[in-house]
Amino acid sequence: MPYRLEIGFALLLAAGIGVALWAASRKPTPPSFDFRSSTFISGPNGSKGLHDILRQLGRPSERRRTSLEHLATERAHRPAILVLLNPIAPLEDDEVEQVVRYVRAGGAVLATGAGGGMTRCAGWRTQRVGRADSMAVRWPDPSVRLPHAARVLTPRKPQEDGPTRLEALKKGDEADTQLGICNTLVPFEIDTIVAALNNRPVILRLRYRGGGTLTLAADAGWFTNRVWRDSDVPIVALPLLTPRPERPGRVVWDEYHQGFGEDDGPSLVGRTWSWLRGSPAGWAILQLIAVALVWLAMTAVRFGPAREVVERRRRSPLEHLEALGAGLESAADADTAVRQLALGLRRRLSRAGHAGNDNVGSWLEGLELAMRGPQGRAAVRRLRYLLIVRGGGDESSGRVLQAAQAVEDVWEELRPRTTRNAS
Repeated sequence: MPYRLEIGFALLLAAGIGVALWAASRKPTPPSFDFRSSTFISGPNGSKGLHDILRQLGRPSERRRTSLEHLATERAHRPAILVLLNPIAPLEDDEVEQVVRYVRAGGAVLATGAGGGMTRCAGWRTQRVGRADSMAVRWPDPSVRLPHAARVLTPRKPQEDGPTRLEALKKGDEADTQLGICNTLVPFEIDTIVAALNNRPVILRLRYRGGGTLTLAADAGWFTNRVWRDSDVPIVALPLLTPRPERPGRVVWDEYHQGFGEDDGPSLVGRTWSWLRGSPAGWAILQLIAVALVWLAMTAVRFGPAREVVERRRRSPLEHLEALGAGLESAADADTAVRQLALGLRRRLSRAGHAGNDNVGSWLEGLELAMRGPQGRAAVRRLRYLLIVRGGGDESSGRVLQAAQAVEDVWEELRPRTTRNAS
């Protein structure tokens, strides 16, 4: 098989593997009907635009794809603002405890919707505005276009979720062993940032001793790509996503509870294998790899005797002499051309590669006796005759070409024969 074809197969195999790795390393594009408020989703209900806007404004913003179990004790990656955009998975009890400790230590949290349980932990709940689907909101500047709110915040009644805060602080109480840490979240100041027309808060900020804040947004739809594009919500929301000057740092978006945890995602090898098995292009690449492996196995070991190769005969040097003789004949110097052809033949047949004198006639007589067959002796006699003939006219016409053909016949008769097994 020619080397070009082998190189082509190798390049095709490398290209197939490269395409597979590239396709596997790409993050799958979530469907447009995905209603998760995730910064990985660019659809109308996603929140990718919020993360991109902060990055374009030059503010540190990153996605967190790990659990919140060590949030309060982190030092190197401690966020300035933790954003919980209505996560689809609720926070575990130990995670809620870490978030509470983080707030009590001066951290800032922004939670939309249920906030993974943080809205309830802070003593509030979300409810619909009433019989209507939505309700307008009040804002000091009437030129700011804010969307209607579908939900508002209301204080949670003590009997809804168990004993009161004071009762829960009793030693041995059941709530003290579960979410008793939430009972320590007692704000000293409550600010209503945005309120509906029925005076129910839509966005609420709770301030705690130690400098911590917990901002609750009842309507999770206010923090989606569609609302940020079609309204003036960024004017209200951007200050909520701006770290305080005394506590600078990065804004961290919780993606672990949106279903984008690192532990849940497969590795690069797993993604590659899943893509190869689950797509038509992957099956085609697997088939090409299988064919390439079979081809390599078949060509690695030679079966049977060595194959005969096509013998390529190089052009004889005497053919060049024939062309040279034709040129000399056209220059009306046939005598010199014939003599040079005879001398060239003697030079090629001599062991030293050259002759001592120009007496080629006697050498041709000895060569005629040394020829093995009648065809070779006839060619030598023809060459002697052409060497003796002088002058021009019809008799000398084509002398050089005839002499070149005679020299070639002699060379073919006397040159050593090579065999296939010769070394």
